[in-house]
Amino acid sequence: MHAAHDVVIRGGTVYDGSGAAPSSADVAIDGDRITSVGMVEARGRLEIDAGGLAVAPGFINMLSWATTSLIADGRSQSDIRQGVTLKVFGEGWSLGPVNDTMRREQTEQQGDIKYDITWTTLSEALDTIAGRGISPNIASFVGAATVRIHELAHDDRRPSPAELEGMRGLVDAAMRDGALGLGSALIYAPATYADTDELVALADVAGRHGGMYISHMRSEGNRLLEAVDEVVEIARRAKLPPRSTT
Repeated sequence: MHAAHDVVIRGGTVYDGSGAAPSSADVAIDGDRITSVGMVEARGRLEIDAGGLAVAPGFINMLSWATTSLIADGRSQSDIRQGVTLKVFGEGWSLGPVNDTMRREQTEQQGDIKYDITWTTLSEALDTIAGRGISPNIASFVGAATVRIHELAHDDRRPSPAELEGMRGLVDAAMRDGALGLGSALIYAPATYADTDELVALADVAGRHGGMYISHMRSEGNRLLEAVDEVVEIARRAKLPPRSTT
């Protein structure tokens, strides 16, 4: 019989990600698309017997720091072998935007894995990594600390109105290039120097593009409730779009 599909996964228990009960089904794949789920009569060039196994969409690593390891080895075996097909970066710090000073500092701080920082924007950084050949998909938030360092270096002070507008412009550019939103990590310097008003101003820009605000909160201990309140306040004041859980 002539093969009609690239891959057919046969007889697995399919969990489709919707929350519905699993069902026994075949899955046909052509190129990079799932083209059929159910009883697939046509053959595939590659046939996989998934009897007794679960078949599910790829999992998402929502807090990946694998940027350096992906540069060293794009196969991403530790995640791929656990079913992770999407890595999301950008909790507080992101690969871009960077200026010359940041590029020099980050190069000096590299460990065993050495690489050239040839990019300036976040999108250029992601394109550089993907262009080397990698097995997972990648995406990123733009880091609130990154745009702060870009404009204020590591200073412990509030930004001037001009500096804050520069930070907002960097967030706007990253969002236009496909960033998922704004990420903060407020326990670590210099991210901890940012006050609520600064974060609202940045999250507002992300929200205008439909982006999210995610945060490693300012406290996980004796000021936990205040830290939660700050995250909620930032989201409300920035008028971030609501998110559905379905």
